[in-house]
Formats: sequence, C-alpha cells, structure tokens
Amino acid sequence: MDRANLLIIMDDEHNKKVLGYNGHRMVSTPNLDRLAARGTVFDAAYSSSPICVPARAAFATGRYVHQTGYWDNAIAYDGRVRSWTHELRDAGHVVTSIGKLHYANEEIDGGFTEQIIPMHIEAGVGDLYGLIRDPLPIRHQSADLAKSIGPGESSYIRYDRDITDKTVQWLNAAARRRHDRPWVLFSSFIAPHSPLIAPPEFYAMYDPARVPLVKREHPPHHPWIKAWNDCYGFDSYFESDAQRRIAIASYFGLVSFLDHNVGQILHALEASGLAGSTRVIFLSDHGDNLGARSLWGKSTMYEESAGIPMIAAGPGVATGVRVRTPVSHVDCYPSVAQAVGASIVPKDLPGASLFDIASAPYDAGRTVFSEYHAAGSPSAAYMLRTGQYKYIHYTGYAPELFDLEADPEEMHDLGRDPRYRALLDTFTSRLAAICDPVEVDARAKRDQAALIARHGGAQKILRRGGSSYTPIPGEDVKLLGEG
Repeated sequence: MDRANLLIIMDDEHNKKVLGYNGHRMVSTPNLDRLAARGTVFDAAYSSSPICVPARAAFATGRYVHQTGYWDNAIAYDGRVRSWTHELRDAGHVVTSIGKLHYANEEIDGGFTEQIIPMHIEAGVGDLYGLIRDPLPIRHQSADLAKSIGPGESSYIRYDRDITDKTVQWLNAAARRRHDRPWVLFSSFIAPHSPLIAPPEFYAMYDPARVPLVKREHPPHHPWIKAWNDCYGFDSYFESDAQRRIAIASYFGLVSFLDHNVGQILHALEASGLAGSTRVIFLSDHGDNLGARSLWGKSTMYEESAGIPMIAAGPGVATGVRVRTPVSHVDCYPSVAQAVGASIVPKDLPGASLFDIASAPYDAGRTVFSEYHAAGSPSAAYMLRTGQYKYIHYTGYAPELFDLEADPEEMHDLGRDPRYRALLDTFTSRLAAICDPVEVDARAKRDQAALIARHGGAQKILRRGGSSYTPIPGEDVKLLGEG
C-alpha cells in the first residue's frame, strides 16, 4: 500500500444498525452509503470498551483498557501511554484533531500537532459519579434522556456544525500547503449522542408514529444487566411508547444530521483536489442500545452497544467489499501507520492493520476483545467475538453466549445449554490468555476507590452530583445529585 494522507471521521454513540448501507429501512444516510460503496465495510467491528473515554484511549494507544488503566469516564487518557499521534507527530507528520477527544484536559500532551476546539472530560475530572460501583447509586441525571427529545437546537448541534466548518476550512488550507509527509486529520463529532434533540429539518424526515420499537418483548435481563439498568433506569423515565418513538425519531434525525456533515467534509475533500491522495476511515467510539431490551445508552456488550460502524475508503482500498472478520479499535493504530507509510508500530500491540485484514480471506479464528469497568457496572464485563459466536463474561455472574449467525438479535442465550459446555470452556481459556478477569476487575476497582478518596469520598461525590452530558468547550457543567 502506497503512503497517503488520512482523514479519520469518528462519531459518537452510533448504533451500527442505524445506517442505510447496513440495511436500515427508514434512516437516510446517503453520504455514508456512498462512502461504503466506494470502500470497504467492516461488518463485525467492535468498540474496545462501550463507553467514550476508555474507547477513545484504546483507539489512540492501540492497547486494551486493562493494559493502560483508562478504566472509565473519570480516568481519561493523559498522554502517559504513547499513542500513534505521538509517534507520527514526532516523526514529522502533521497530526491535527478537530472536535471531541475526551482526554484528561487540553494541557496534557495528547500527541497532536494541533487541537482545534477540543472537548475533554467535564471540569477536568469527568464522571466521578460513575466511579461509585459498590453499592451502585441511582443516576437521577438519567431522567434527562426522556426529557430532552424532539426537534430543536442544542449546544451539541452547534458544536458539530462548528466541527464541520473547521474541518472543511482545514482541508481547503491543506490543499494549498506543501507537506513533506502525509498528514492525518482526526475530525470527531458528537451526533448521534444524546441529548436526543435533532435539528428540525432532520427530525422532520422521520414520523414518530412509524418508528419501530425493537425488542420490547425480550427475555428477562441477565442479573448483571439488571443491576446496570437499575442504576441508570433510562427507560423508566419515559411516560409512554409515544415518547419513546419521539426519542428514536430524534436519534434517526441526528444520524442524518451527522451524515449531512460527513457529506460536506467529503465534498470538500473532492473539491480541494485531495481525494486522490487521501484515505478515509469512518467509525464510532461505541453504539447505543436505543431502547432494545428496554435499554438505552451504551455500556452493554450487546451488538447495539458494543458493535460499531466502520468504513475505509480511498486509494488502494478495495471498493464494494464487506469484511466479516472481526476487528476493533485496537486495530486502528497499525492501520493509521500503514496508511501514511510510517514504521511506528510497537511489536507488543494486540491489533493488526485493517487493510491487511481486509485483503486476507475471512478469518473464522480471529478473536476480538472488549471490556467494561465503568458506570453502572457491579463487576467487570468482557466480550470475545470469534467467528459466529459471541461470549460475554461477567465477573461473579454466569456468562452469556450467542450464535450471531443463527440469532443475530441475541435473543437466545446459549450459556446455560450443556451442549455448549466445551465452547464455553474454549472461550474461558481465550479470555484467560488475554487477561485475568478477576484480577483486572479488582485492579480497576482499586484505582477507582483511590480516586473516590482523593475527591473526598463517595458521599461527597454523590452530593456534588453528576452531569447528563459532557459540556462543549466554554459551556458550564450542569450537575444533578442527591442533594
């Protein structure tokens, strides 16, 4: 693969099923559909942790969350572990970010040549509320999900418009500059992350009365999921199915808004003459349950939450290809390096280049890994995807096992079926080869307990409260707690 510039577009909390190119019957995403048609789609792509801060740290470092200790939305990337941005910048490449990073703060060295309108964790401390896991608190701020829905304006919408404008400006300026080495531009959006308020013209595309409510009839929640859901309680704050439909219609509107912004960026890439010398990677940090199983938000290992959209396109990338081999965020570090022609990949990284995976035959034996140690979790959750099977390990609880070919909606847990005992044992061994799940769970909780103590203890944090969303640059934090 010849070296080229690289444009990475990341969005936030994007359920991979809510895309035209993935077969959604209602949502309109013409720009991403065209990108998928002229590139390669990774059908089995996963978040390395289904929550913002750990996922973005794994994307940056190419390492699993338990390897770096960026456990949750209060223990954010601080530059302590070198990232592909550090390596490229120090080798003379221009590496620019525009928009959401969710790092510790703007003062740390995140490895970028320049950060433009960066969003970092709230108030420099992040989600302290989410550190408290024993006992799990009730997150009263979750009520905002059901309240902030429908057509309108929000600071997130304005922020995404600003990100789009500044990305277009950057590309136009890049076309006039001479670069000795390929550049990397990381443009990172908020949509379709809540609040589920969509620009009126995009909300109007979707009639709430026609919006389906998926998996409202579902098996009883796994005990780990029940504990998480009891903490967040998102669904309990909706007063009716009509209100839920408005929320989902708003999400669809935000997806189309995001697609519109992506379209402006891709048009600027073409108009500036850079398309022929620039590869594009589109992906999300994690998904969104979006009401499936009466769950909302992220944090679970089900496909809606842990699965992510991922596309690669541009010079040297196969067109119209769908890759079934599982991949994840940790595969992005070697992919970025290969895309720009840099020899910067440490030998101990767990990932492999997406471009190499795409050019190889389907690998039914490749295993990808995800983990969760953050808000609402009574213990660590781990996911392994190999071939058609997904294994979910909950520390201290029974596991779940799904056959995604026979049961793509994950409605039939095979974990208690004695016919799958040998397969469960195989997955247990694979997990043990990656990490000690009990030791990692204990280590995450120790780090979180130490941070709780540094902030005055759990009761002080609960009285301080938590926020529904990370504020955009310059916006005040709004906290809601126990009083």
